[in-house]
Amino acid sequence: MAPAVIAHLKATYMSLELWIALVLATSVITLMPGPCVLLLIGQALTRSVSAAFASISGILLGDIMLVLLSLLGLGALLGTSEMLFGIVKWAGVLYMAWLGWSQIREARRARSSDPDMPVPGRMWESFQAGFLSAALNPKGIMFYLAFLPQFMTTSGNATLQILIILVTSTAVVGIILAGYVMLAARVRSAFQTLRARKRIGYVSGGCLMGGSALMAMTR
Repeated sequence: MAPAVIAHLKATYMSLELWIALVLATSVITLMPGPCVLLLIGQALTRSVSAAFASISGILLGDIMLVLLSLLGLGALLGTSEMLFGIVKWAGVLYMAWLGWSQIREARRARSSDPDMPVPGRMWESFQAGFLSAALNPKGIMFYLAFLPQFMTTSGNATLQILIILVTSTAVVGIILAGYVMLAARVRSAFQTLRARKRIGYVSGGCLMGGSALMAMTR
């Protein structure tokens, strides 16, 4: 009876082996620093851990949207329309550059007040920055378009498999990004002087602008 049940679960949902492969693949890809990771580190170092976690929420929502849009065929559309791909790409490039400049400008205006004071407007800004950094990434759409089919079987229930992939990938990405934020927070605690915070702001802003330049050079 047990083998029959296991076979049914594998056919309908996803085999344990395939699920483990999904977790490992998502972990490796997320561990590779990209624009979103640079954004989170900058938020954790120059603003607060709360702001960085607000950005994580935005990134996860953006990733979920990319998965759904890819499944609806937007990824294929971007792949065939060079003009549309260019529009989305350059929107992401310019937005990332603006985020970098904003962090540098904040660093120049920094005062000796406590950087951990919660500011509701900043929480929304951080969430928005995370969402747009993930959503304005045409490479992300193309990646999900190629990535998702590897973990789906034609014999299984497509809706349930998509749900499993969404929940799993969102959980893995969230945990790893939270790890980056906590590591950055530990480093930040050693640099509490105004001069150190300003330098961190300059460096993190410069990294974001560098990430924007790298995104601009990719095809």
